[in-house]
Amino acid sequence: MKNFFLALTALIFIFGCARVSVQGSKEPIKVDISMRLDIYQHVEKDIDAIESIVSGSRDKNKPDDKQGFLEFLVSSAYAQEALSPEVEQAALRRKDRIDELYAQEAKGVIGENKMGLVEVRDSSQADSSVNQLIEAENNDRMIIYKSVAAKNNTSVKEVQELYVKKLRDNAPSGTPVEVLNESTGAYEWKTK
Repeated sequence: MKNFFLALTALIFIFGCARVSVQGSKEPIKVDISMRLDIYQHVEKDIDAIESIVSGSRDKNKPDDKQGFLEFLVSSAYAQEALSPEVEQAALRRKDRIDELYAQEAKGVIGENKMGLVEVRDSSQADSSVNQLIEAENNDRMIIYKSVAAKNNTSVKEVQELYVKKLRDNAPSGTPVEVLNESTGAYEWKTK
């Protein structure tokens, strides 16, 4: 009996100390980012629609002749999702003040910062009307950013990052803009 327990213990010890080897797959891990790209495309379409209201442009984007059937269906379905009345009103208010905003930017009094907001650049020329202009513009921009983010299930920061590119592109020459200096990694003010 003692030999039986000794043999059983030896068997348990031998089989209990077995090596287990875990190896990962030799194929690379694949990540599907198409959902994120789709969200960015929708955000950019919203930005274009809003900025066409602000700039007064009523040109509609014409579909490419090369557009596929599925893309046509998706874009048609998306186009039916209109901007909220709150966003349209904010865009119309921005349209009403755009000439004054551009005039102040041309003088260098205000500029477009890295978060897609307007800020004072020359405080010696900024009076109460300029401060009211900045406050009204930034309030309407934040209404737009928050609404577009909620509509597209993304963060306000991501919307601002996409929107700032459009604002910089649309800004007239001579506008102070805050841009990333690639060599230092810091944001700097430059004139467009």
